[in-house]
Amino acid sequence: MQTLTAKIKQWAIDKGLDEAQPEKQMLKLIEEVGELAQGLAKGNLDQVIDSVGDVYVVLTILAMQMDLDITDCIAAAYDEISDRKGKMVNGVFVKEADLNV
Repeated sequence: MQTLTAKIKQWAIDKGLDEAQPEKQMLKLIEEVGELAQGLAKGNLDQVIDSVGDVYVVLTILAMQMDLDITDCIAAAYDEISDRKGKMVNGVFVKEADLNV
């Protein structure tokens, strides 16, 4: 994964995307998430696979644009959820704090 992420970062640098506006990259993220939703809705596994990868690429570049490292962002998110308690409700994990709302 580290090798692929390094390749993504270099590709972004080569294309000048690391210096582009994060707001534009956010629009690209929404586009890719929409394609992921479409793939899920249509049961198109190839589109889902491509879209999950595209989302990771876009997030990696967005992190670069904001002078963040995607690995650090993922680690921070995991640290936050690692001990989270909750339960599944209608196929969605709901954290304990939101169960009492």
